[in-house]
Amino acid sequence: MSGRLTAGLVVLGALVAGAVLGLVLVAPAGPSAPPPAAASPPASIPTASSSASDADVAATNVLANAIVDAIKGGDATEFGRLTCEPQTSQALAELQSQWDAAGPLTVALAGPPTVAGDSAGVTVQVAGAGGRKDTPFPMHRENGRWCVPG
Repeated sequence: MSGRLTAGLVVLGALVAGAVLGLVLVAPAGPSAPPPAAASPPASIPTASSSASDADVAATNVLANAIVDAIKGGDATEFGRLTCEPQTSQALAELQSQWDAAGPLTVALAGPPTVAGDSAGVTVQVAGAGGRKDTPFPMHRENGRWCVPG
């Protein structure tokens, strides 16, 4: 396996693990669940979208809503289609298992995506029996397609 592909898969694994961790933190933890921790600050999300083209704003909005729909529907395969690099069936199965264990979730965008060149980001609010978590999702334009990097 090439070094670039390996590095890409490692980064993708880290992003998926972060998303799973965010969902696990809001999953039901039983009757003695501790109060939810404070949300961590967004990481790697651009802060300005004033110079973004209408096409980029529209495309990142479509991707942001697709992220929400995949999480809301508990569909790891669909989430995998949103990533820049293909995910292994094992990674998708692990993500699906975590989402299945999380139970019913309320998922919404915290605001519109921010776009800066070929990078963008959006914060997704996920709430479940264990509390609420704001999770930043970076987005990147790769070969003309907006996707979740990894």
